[in-house]
Amino acid sequence: MAMNDPLGDLLTRIRNGQKARMTAVTSPASRLRANVLEVLKREGYIRNYTVDQSTPGGEITVELKYHEGQPVIQEIARVSKPGRRVYSKIADLPRYYNGLGISILSTPRGVLSDSEARTQNVGGEVLCRVF
Repeated sequence: MAMNDPLGDLLTRIRNGQKARMTAVTSPASRLRANVLEVLKREGYIRNYTVDQSTPGGEITVELKYHEGQPVIQEIARVSKPGRRVYSKIADLPRYYNGLGISILSTPRGVLSDSEARTQNVGGEVLCRVF
């Protein structure tokens, strides 16, 4: 079956895996998914991820992170969807949960968190928000 929103699928797998208290979840591999997972790893929301190219198409394994038995990711939501793309200038980008949460953006300089985009002064498509 064709998948229309691969990033939305990854976020749902992470959300469901943390609700089920799983230590790791797997997902089909893509470059966008790997870039988003790299931002989540840099910001401390996941423990690690690995890309396995031995299967056809590849597979990504995401190691979920917990703190005192609670998932580190309290909320993860897709902002820009295939039917409605959301773009933002860096000046118009809102801060989620008073700066405690992050937005992940696809910019001309790659996939960045909102704080990295502010330091580089670039805007772009708001992919998702994480708290």
